[in-house]
Amino acid sequence: MNLKNYIANVPDFPKKGIQFKDITPLIGDGKAFQYATEQFVNFTKEIGADIIVGPDARGFIFGCPVATQLGLGFVPVRKPGKLPREVIEVSYDLEYGSNTLCLHKGDIKPGQRVLIIDDLLATGGTIEATIKLVEESGGIIAGMGFLIELIALNGRKKLDGYNVLTLMKY
Repeated sequence: MNLKNYIANVPDFPKKGIQFKDITPLIGDGKAFQYATEQFVNFTKEIGADIIVGPDARGFIFGCPVATQLGLGFVPVRKPGKLPREVIEVSYDLEYGSNTLCLHKGDIKPGQRVLIIDDLLATGGTIEATIKLVEESGGIIAGMGFLIELIALNGRKKLDGYNVLTLMKY
């Protein structure tokens, strides 16, 4: 299945010059969404992941069905103030400022093999921060899965040495 047929290109969103890749047609089509999920499920089995981690919020969309299908747990990575218990956090720089991501302490057990799933690999800032949270918790990054990779933004260079699956490249 060609998943690119289910991605809508939105010019000048969220600002002029950006060609936004809208995934909502894909997740709105049962067969396309199921196909993408199955690709992540197969990858999860190949790498022997014990638990799925997904960054807020589109990592939840793809990570939760994979975890459910395989009977694995899912751990959310969220922005500050969204998780109710004690957290660890990592701040990172973006093109236009900075951001912080948080993970509940104890949700990742030392030695657990983790698959991080997100919708997009662009500059790699979000995924780099997520890796730091997982590794600080004692988790082992078994792999990362992305629906889309924007090659020109070169986020993959931050992932050298990690097992990475992308379903579409632009």
